[in-house]
Amino acid sequence: MLVDAFRAEAVRLLRNRMVLFWSVLFTPLVFAVGGVIFHLVAESRAPDMEKAGLPQTLGNAPVNLGDALTLGAGSGANGVILVMMLIAAATLYAGDYRWESWRLISARNTRTNLILGKVGVLKAVAVAAMLTFLVAAFIFTVAQALVFERPLTFEYGADDWGRFALIWLLGLVRIVQYAMIALLTAVISRSLLAALFVPFAVGFVQSIFGQAGLPLLGWEPTEWAPQLILPGLAYDTLKAAIQAGSGPEAEGLLVTKAAVSLALWSVVPLVGALAWFQRQDLSKE
Repeated sequence: MLVDAFRAEAVRLLRNRMVLFWSVLFTPLVFAVGGVIFHLVAESRAPDMEKAGLPQTLGNAPVNLGDALTLGAGSGANGVILVMMLIAAATLYAGDYRWESWRLISARNTRTNLILGKVGVLKAVAVAAMLTFLVAAFIFTVAQALVFERPLTFEYGADDWGRFALIWLLGLVRIVQYAMIALLTAVISRSLLAALFVPFAVGFVQSIFGQAGLPLLGWEPTEWAPQLILPGLAYDTLKAAIQAGSGPEAEGLLVTKAAVSLALWSVVPLVGALAWFQRQDLSKE
């Protein structure tokens, strides 16, 4: 059953503490510690800035803890988290090829359930990473108040909560979508290293193409082709639309393009991996 496959994958991954550290804890830890150091350095330089007549942007205004929610949700699928999540994705999706254990576990469940169980565990790891980053965002914000001796407040309206939930869920979709490239790569190549580096290479090429390729081709980011080719652009488009709220009909069409792009980049690799895995010879794996 699917529940059994999910439980088995979760138990195996929980025993791999190094993978969990790099995938879940590393980025939030660096962000939290780096944020505290940044605030301390900025506070130590404040007298010099005052003597030089430079404006003090912080002042004594209260620090809104609601900004931590916005920061945590908006940055929950940042580039570093995406790359670190590939460690968990490669371990989940290609580990059985590396340790030649497929022939042992494939006799206990259907192949579809085994793959979907791995995908479910990856989603759980992504949720854990995003929640941990949200905690790091609160540490960053509280440290700002403590270092600069500013009061803390919490102001967050109903609309803010709605945008927070949508952006946070969108970040989860982005992480899972990025990891789907690792799934397809792992099934086709049967290699852990390929599952780790191919998605990174694809994302890097897409990033370069988005910055340099679009102007060379004369494409506008709002057109169908860039939105479909670049899931990162689609994610940014949807996030900007959520932050801006409702817009004109043209914006609605752009949101549709971005949503279709993310859906295709999530579903097509999954379907391809399932189809390939069903026909794969696991007698030597």
